[in-house]
Amino acid sequence: MKIPSFYLGIGKKPVEIKTIHKEREEFKEAQWTMDQAHSGKFYEFTFEMNSFPNIRIKNIGNLEETGLTFENNRISGIPKAHNMYHLDIEFFHTEDKDNTDVKRVQLLVNIDPKDLWKNIPSDRNADFYKEDEVSAQRKFSDKKIVVVSKRGRSHAHEGKFREDDFAVNELSAGWNIISVSDGAGSAVMAREGSRLATVSVNQFFSSPETVCAIDSNINVIYTSENKENEQKAKENVIRLLYEGVLYVHHALENTASENNFLVNDLHATLIFALVKKFSFGYVILSFGVGDCPINLIHTGFSKVELLNTMDVGEYSGGTRFITMKEIFNDQIVSRFRITCVDDFSHLLLMTDGIYDPKFLTENKLEAVESWKTFFNDLDGNNDDLAKVDFMNDTNIARQLLHWTDFWSRGNHDDRTLAIIY
Repeated sequence: MKIPSFYLGIGKKPVEIKTIHKEREEFKEAQWTMDQAHSGKFYEFTFEMNSFPNIRIKNIGNLEETGLTFENNRISGIPKAHNMYHLDIEFFHTEDKDNTDVKRVQLLVNIDPKDLWKNIPSDRNADFYKEDEVSAQRKFSDKKIVVVSKRGRSHAHEGKFREDDFAVNELSAGWNIISVSDGAGSAVMAREGSRLATVSVNQFFSSPETVCAIDSNINVIYTSENKENEQKAKENVIRLLYEGVLYVHHALENTASENNFLVNDLHATLIFALVKKFSFGYVILSFGVGDCPINLIHTGFSKVELLNTMDVGEYSGGTRFITMKEIFNDQIVSRFRITCVDDFSHLLLMTDGIYDPKFLTENKLEAVESWKTFFNDLDGNNDDLAKVDFMNDTNIARQLLHWTDFWSRGNHDDRTLAIIY
């Protein structure tokens, strides 16, 4: 076979020229199958060059349009859009560096499932309008809180409202409160039911007289040596918490009446936690109705506690709502918890839009390993590389909102998550 003139280098023997040509052709003809990528998700692919010790890749042509970069035989980055891309591998032989040849390969970037969902803004002119996503970050006792609420894809796809809600307030005497609610999908005014549930419970405990009464009874519970006084103080605290829950129920009933709704039109779950640091530890007063959890993560993941009763069932009818009169029976006492700990790592409240895809079952809510996995996810070990930085937390609310946009097949409900840390 005649060697093309452009391969004839000065000072090279015919045998050397043939070897260079042969190695270049072997590389060019080798079958390269690149792993498929997904738009919007991190991708990397390394060209294994062990079989071609004398071949060097100089550049990858047409790569710029993909959004990826090339360095040290490695393509990486986040692809911009789904497409079939034709990439030109520009390469040379180490003994003939001035002559560059091209080998073409294909890269398939699949569509991101998220891109199949529409994001239609909700109607700003509708009654009881609420933002599609909201967030807050602030001090909470001597700790901090970040809380976000994001409309789910199923609602965004149809231009419907976010039905989750939350409220966070600083109260008197060093107390703070965070409340979270998930409006029922079957309730036509669920968005207002969840908003009113959270706002009204926080409003009830904004009374200095109520908080003062709770405060004095908590001191008796944890400092009195008289068991009878301690028991009476516990009953007083539970009674005050009960009055707060009843206040919410009445607020929902009144709103339904004023607007010619059925109270069922405002169906919503409700969880809340009041927190204060005392000299004897952190006191957490909690309540829950519905399928949203409150979890306390002890320092160093030594223990995880579920601080509320979960109303879960195999179907939606298994959930209970704050609008239901039947929850105000003798069993309601079991829904209140008084917890005291020396310290804690995190206190979390969430709706099932987070709980369902991340924990799957109720029993995992008290499994330490499940929570380690959860925080590992928050730390950026996920498909989106979305990280929530609790140390450098200037932009933590924005980070957490981004994290809640995670993809989970079949789980497209509203997502609300509050983290005290």
